[in-house]
Amino acid sequence: MPDRLPGPDRLPGPDRLPGPDRLPVTADNGLAQLAGAVGSGAVTAVELVTMSLTRIAARNTDLNAVIALDAASALEQAQDVDAKAAAGERLGPLAGIPFLVKDLEDLAGFVTTKGSTTLARGDRAATDGLMPQRLKQAGAIAIGKTNLPEFAAEGFTSNNLFGATRNPWSTYWSPGGSSGGSAAALAAGLAPIATATDGGGSIRIPAAFCGLVGIKPTQGLIGRKPIPDWIDLATDGPIANSVADLKLLLEVMSGPVAGDPNSFPITFPDVTPAPSHLVVLPRTSDYGPLPADVEAAFTAASQTFAALFELPLRSIEPGELFPAASPDEDWFVIAAAEHVESLGRIWIQENFAQLHPSTQGFLQSGLGVEIDEYLAARRRRFDYVRRIDELLGSAGLILSPTVAISGIPAEGWVNAAGQLAATGPEIYATMLQNLTGHPAITLPAGRCPNGVPFGLQVTGPRLCDHWLLDIATRWEASFPWPLTAPGFEPFTVSAAIAARG
Repeated sequence: MPDRLPGPDRLPGPDRLPGPDRLPVTADNGLAQLAGAVGSGAVTAVELVTMSLTRIAARNTDLNAVIALDAASALEQAQDVDAKAAAGERLGPLAGIPFLVKDLEDLAGFVTTKGSTTLARGDRAATDGLMPQRLKQAGAIAIGKTNLPEFAAEGFTSNNLFGATRNPWSTYWSPGGSSGGSAAALAAGLAPIATATDGGGSIRIPAAFCGLVGIKPTQGLIGRKPIPDWIDLATDGPIANSVADLKLLLEVMSGPVAGDPNSFPITFPDVTPAPSHLVVLPRTSDYGPLPADVEAAFTAASQTFAALFELPLRSIEPGELFPAASPDEDWFVIAAAEHVESLGRIWIQENFAQLHPSTQGFLQSGLGVEIDEYLAARRRRFDYVRRIDELLGSAGLILSPTVAISGIPAEGWVNAAGQLAATGPEIYATMLQNLTGHPAITLPAGRCPNGVPFGLQVTGPRLCDHWLLDIATRWEASFPWPLTAPGFEPFTVSAAIAARG
């Protein structure tokens, strides 16, 4: 029976953390190494699951990243993996590795609350969602669920059911959203895998704020089942501590599914080109200059990226690229309207008072969208796709800040009257790629003065996901990042061995 975990008390003020020493990738700190150690008997799946459960018990109270666990079932699954390993059976590429599931997705035996009090008393899922299913087929072991903003409709992770999740790098700040619980768990070394989804930046935003690497894949690379609330915008995808882990997870997760008109078998080219040109796009809609701290971090990161790949930077303003419309505003029109249709107008009216204030604002805007406005926004997507296709060509890259702000307080911005202030599209740079379907990856690129990591977003041509991962590998080799936030231990083979006592 899954156990619900309590949320933390509110913590005062930002934590000012010193910059960590860089921890290079070694032979024992990746998913492939963990699975290989289980297969060879160097460590057991029971030891890995136990280490994850122990870390969650010790460190989750301050973070509130994990909101439900089923330790008994996880240990039983681990024992089965160990028995297969002892018998010499062939194991999957993630054999014995514990993983957490974003509470937007079904996991057998757990209630899928989607961060909402309205769903907290629902039935337990009888079957696994597509991503938990694929991870289990690869040998991974589900141990519990992670927090998210209600219905995944916010860029910070807080809800009325479980409260706010806090960033391991600095607990005053949010890990981002909507996959914030998963990102916080990874950055704190609570588990080596945690699932994520991205409908408007929900992989890339928390990956950036938590010093992780995450990719929103080309739309269609990973099939969707069921079709998400934001029909053509959302996709599953991986978030990870290292590029090697990201590559492995994307391989496990990829593949079409019956019923998803956007998914199809994909064959990638054998040869990946060098980047042909770099385009600097500070914002995806014309919201004015970036905040000074973000501008400084972005300028330094983009210049470093250009030097690494020995290419000049061409700057372009959103008003030049999209002179007649705003993709970010169109994203809000489409996503809000589709979410209203998914939940149902009557349901929203009956349950409105129970919803989180940010959810209320999002759905209220959706209730006001007229059919002509919605269809016009959908039609403009074709122009956005064309412009990005033409800008990138076959080997171009767009550089942007992943988030156009250095941090969001864990519970959101609260005004003088104690009311939650709305977060608008101007603080993000991630929605365009969901509209166009292009792959985009966020790379750790230092920290802002508030102690929160900064993410450099790299967007590439459609179906060039593996090429983006190769580029990320080169960035990581040149500028390695710490695998976890300061004060937290990476999830490694050596840590599991040391935990034996």
